Amino acid sequence: MSGPLLTRRDAGRALLGVAAALTPDLARADTVADFYRGKHINLVTSASPGGGYDLYARLLSRHMAKYIPGEPSIIVQNMVGAEGLKAANHLYSVAAQDGTVIGGLSRNTGLARFYDFNNAAIQFDARKFHWLGSPQQETGFFIVNARTGVKVAADIKTRELTISSTARNSPSSIYGRMLNALYGARIKPIEGYDGSQACLMAVERNETDGHISGGSSAEFRARFEPWVREGSARVIMAMGKARDASYPDVPTAMELMTSPEDRQLFEIAFAEQVMGRPFVLPPGVPVERVAALRAAFDATMKDKDFLADAARANAEIAPVDGATINALLDRAYTAPKELVERLRALAK
Repeated sequence: MSGPLLTRRDAGRALLGVAAALTPDLARADTVADFYRGKHINLVTSASPGGGYDLYARLLSRHMAKYIPGEPSIIVQNMVGAEGLKAANHLYSVAAQDGTVIGGLSRNTGLARFYDFNNAAIQFDARKFHWLGSPQQETGFFIVNARTGVKVAADIKTRELTISSTARNSPSSIYGRMLNALYGARIKPIEGYDGSQACLMAVERNETDGHISGGSSAEFRARFEPWVREGSARVIMAMGKARDASYPDVPTAMELMTSPEDRQLFEIAFAEQVMGRPFVLPPGVPVERVAALRAAFDATMKDKDFLADAARANAEIAPVDGATINALLDRAYTAPKELVERLRALAK
């Protein structure tokens, strides 16, 4: 004989239990929506108003909210100071840890302690931030004046080249020293130029043989790419983890390294390039809100209205997700001690 039939109440309870088990993601989404509904998020950017970082922060604030459950408003707050450290310290230990504060940091924040581990002004562990991602990945270029006769990267091993640079601790000079030590280049940085446009002008005026850039904004490309098209300059190397789509035949510095250790040195140095214009969450934000905000960020990067808005503002969109940035930082900070000390010495 079969067992007793389920009562209507028991059957209902069973169905509810099955539904709850099958829809945990929906339940979490409802919880996140309930939290954010009627609230606003402060987007704290370390940049001053009107600059590139501020531009990306305001683009994000206009379009990301519709992808966050509960659709909170997003308000941009500029917090300038200590080359970005003020905002990073605030996010790490002062800002609300509940998901109502997003940070927009400078690309060098992630490796600040890596290069300057004794700096008491750095009061955060970059690996403990929840990185949302960046709407842009930077790629730098090694540009040479055609009059030098340099045609490919290997030529810099046999010819001394001067390059324009802003300062010893700028990417131009650091990458130049790395290429000298790791690739056998003969590069002499000429420092003191006031910004990337002045560095390019030095190449144009034949004051220097070339320039190694740390990034490639639309304005930067608009300045040097006509020279490449007319044949008065050449791009011989890409300074980033991947080749640039506009120069698919130009190798990256990493590709030119012959040993895994040397490639890893450039991989660590280029972590800042990948981070581009990064956005983060404080370390204490609950995991379900981290997941929701990361998903919202990723969706915004594909949103047609966001992309159109960015195009009007001449802001390049080449996104990287937050998990990738966190993984890059973990790899950098756990690199073998001898590699770390070698890179720090080259960066000084």
